[in-house]
Amino acid sequence: MVTEYMDLKSHNRRLSPRLWRLGGQAIVLLLVGYIALYCGLNLTINLQRLNLPFGFDFLKTQAGFGIGEAPIPYRPTDLYARALWVGLLNSLRVMGVGLVLTTIIGIAVGIARLSTNWLVRHLALMYVEILRNTPLLLQLLFWYFAVFLALPKVEKQIQWPGSIFLNNQGIQIPWLQATPAIRVWGGCLVLGCGLAILLWKRQTLYLLEQGNPSHLKTWPLGAITCSILIASLWTQQLPAMLSTPKLIAGQVTGGLSLSSEFATLLVGLTLYTAAFIAEIVRAGITSVNRGQREAAQALGLKPRTTMRLVIFPQALRVIVPPLTSQYLNLAKNSSLAIAIGYPDIYAVASTTFNQTGRAVEVLLLLMATYLTISLLISLLMNLYNRSIQLVER
Repeated sequence: MVTEYMDLKSHNRRLSPRLWRLGGQAIVLLLVGYIALYCGLNLTINLQRLNLPFGFDFLKTQAGFGIGEAPIPYRPTDLYARALWVGLLNSLRVMGVGLVLTTIIGIAVGIARLSTNWLVRHLALMYVEILRNTPLLLQLLFWYFAVFLALPKVEKQIQWPGSIFLNNQGIQIPWLQATPAIRVWGGCLVLGCGLAILLWKRQTLYLLEQGNPSHLKTWPLGAITCSILIASLWTQQLPAMLSTPKLIAGQVTGGLSLSSEFATLLVGLTLYTAAFIAEIVRAGITSVNRGQREAAQALGLKPRTTMRLVIFPQALRVIVPPLTSQYLNLAKNSSLAIAIGYPDIYAVASTTFNQTGRAVEVLLLLMATYLTISLLISLLMNLYNRSIQLVER
């Protein structure tokens, strides 16, 4: 009896902290549910008091306003849903290109911060300190009014080598223009790449089983080459042709035209975020043990090869987590486009709210949009971060 009593007392002692933890979590969940219910009821009462309906039926009504820059065909007679879709595509254009450019510039400046060249090191330091310590909105206004709008008119535009035009309407650069054969080429390349992946897996399996390389190593490349030959013989033309901008009758035609607003937002976001990424890269590189560099030098590796193959891969484990935060900042800071007149999702949503008066619905759409984009960026970066971490045995 005494033993059973002691065992029961010991069991209750172990169970007590678990019950307290479960009870605390239940109280927090109830509190969060109560707050959500209270906010919902308060919103419903206020909407009824103001005689305002709640719903997203306004998305199916005519927008009635134009959008100065649309990546897809759009007219003022289109629906609000299409107008918001155009704004979202404009935002994604800036975010996608900005993430790539800011990564390249940030890594380059971060490595330059550790250069043995005095001039390069101090120029990188000036870049980081100036751009990191001035407000982003101020930088956007500077690039817009003092740089891009200050460019000459189309008649007296600046022409750089390679048919690159700069004027107060934006930047015109050579670009690839798709031909009718793009679909056939795309289908052949997809099939060729799929076959190449299957052959590569077969080669890897053969190598593991036999322990010797085989002639299969040329087959994946041959599959892609054959798909290109089939597409070229089938269509008798290339999938895209280079289109260069030309000045005709006072207007620039051809090529890819980047408006002043798009160029301002892209340059401002890229350079501003790159200043923070540069410091992250510098900190990540300096966190690698100095012995790694000395060992690479002892093996006779050149400094560039040492950085590319030894130092930087190890620094990525420190760089990627804070880098994710900077990517998220760039995506959310793109909403400052409204200050320079670029029609992103926030600017289009603001116009939609002013015309329809559906403040709650429009804000919910905006919150859901930015939340979805941020979660996707976080998911991809977390997957990449997991793939570069050391696997402990």
